[in-house]
Amino acid sequence: MHLLDLITRKRDGGRITPDEWRAFAAGYAAGRYPDYQVSALLMAVFFRGMDADEGFALMQGMLESGGRLDFKGLGKPVIDKHSTGGVGDKTSIPLAPLLATLGVAVPMMSGRGLGHTGGTLDKLEAIPGFNTRLSLAEAKAQVERLGCALIGQTGEIAPADKKLYALRDATATVEAIPLIAASIMSKKLAEGLTGLVLDVKTGSGSFMPEFDRATQLAQTMVAIGERCGCPTVALMTSMHHPLGVACGNALEIEESLDILHGGGPADTREVTVALGAEMLVLGRLAPNHGEARRQLESAIADGSALEMFRRIVEAQGGDPRVVDDPRGVLPQAPRQSVVTAPRAGAVQTVAPRVIGRGIIALGGGRLTMEDTVDPAVGFHILVRPGQGVTRGQPLAVIYARDDAGIDAGKACLASAITIGDEDFVPPPLVSHRVTAAGVEEYGDG
Repeated sequence: MHLLDLITRKRDGGRITPDEWRAFAAGYAAGRYPDYQVSALLMAVFFRGMDADEGFALMQGMLESGGRLDFKGLGKPVIDKHSTGGVGDKTSIPLAPLLATLGVAVPMMSGRGLGHTGGTLDKLEAIPGFNTRLSLAEAKAQVERLGCALIGQTGEIAPADKKLYALRDATATVEAIPLIAASIMSKKLAEGLTGLVLDVKTGSGSFMPEFDRATQLAQTMVAIGERCGCPTVALMTSMHHPLGVACGNALEIEESLDILHGGGPADTREVTVALGAEMLVLGRLAPNHGEARRQLESAIADGSALEMFRRIVEAQGGDPRVVDDPRGVLPQAPRQSVVTAPRAGAVQTVAPRVIGRGIIALGGGRLTMEDTVDPAVGFHILVRPGQGVTRGQPLAVIYARDDAGIDAGKACLASAITIGDEDFVPPPLVSHRVTAAGVEEYGDG
């Protein structure tokens, strides 16, 4: 197969056959095609698109380029959750032990933060000693033993996707919906899942801000999952403002522990429970969403989910004392500063992208995968759009390494948080549910 033929055909609006896409993925993983030609193919796809069969075949090729987890005979549902990413989005951390406690096997594979969005692996690695670099064999053994493992994509999982993702990032072709869907689903289906729940973010701070395009992405991924025999559900959730209060790696671990202790911000808790309810119903461990929510709240209230998280931390080399004394164990920023409201009024915006870029300016995020991350820095965002404030009321707390970080944090917050006189009603936290049957307005019943 000559890659130039595929590039020319796609450039001119033609179709690449499923067999050709699968052969391309295998060949690229094996190093048979140069990056300059693959870049040209990606750009042709970006402008010309792919039909459903093309996207599915590319996903299959990436999936088949590496190893897979196999949980046949485990005797329990194997379900994961994936988020398309945002600022303050730490729901995976309390969700995984919650579901493991309730009888779901959760081989949760997550990513690192890049650009304005945070990454679950960076958050977990704020816990001293926590090892996210488990092999497939190690992850499988831990899931069979504990019911959960929290890992990153290894070289064993979809190596063609790993190479393509890096090239997409370098060639401004990340936002193509068929490529996003194929990338996400190749990794998730390699986990040997019996079900998958997607958290697809919409709004100004999301990877795909336009609701229609975000919904199209959700529908594409749901269709791939169903086609592979993996029932898939997506919730459309708001990223018009950061989720929760904590934004920054160690700060978000602390907030996740607050949730497992029975507290935490209402919005973080709500999205966690909404996703968890979908997972329990998908795994047939609850007859409906109301009963699923009751089970989740019970696992928090009786401390079993918290104890499961302690066992996961210990199993993966982390310091289990973090569960009871997070501030004594997690890295702490040496400088703090409270930012207050310059006037009375109603909060109009708490811009997530600006907050995310502010975390990078503090040293807590990365622009390239090679950048190092300071886990201690970040923000506590104390207000939400639509909330009334008085002059001098605290809006946020900056956690920084030095005076320069405090100054960068203040500049970020001055731009991100705006106050005006107009009443503002924020969009719903969870707006729609996407299944193989279609798109419906969300209701938790």
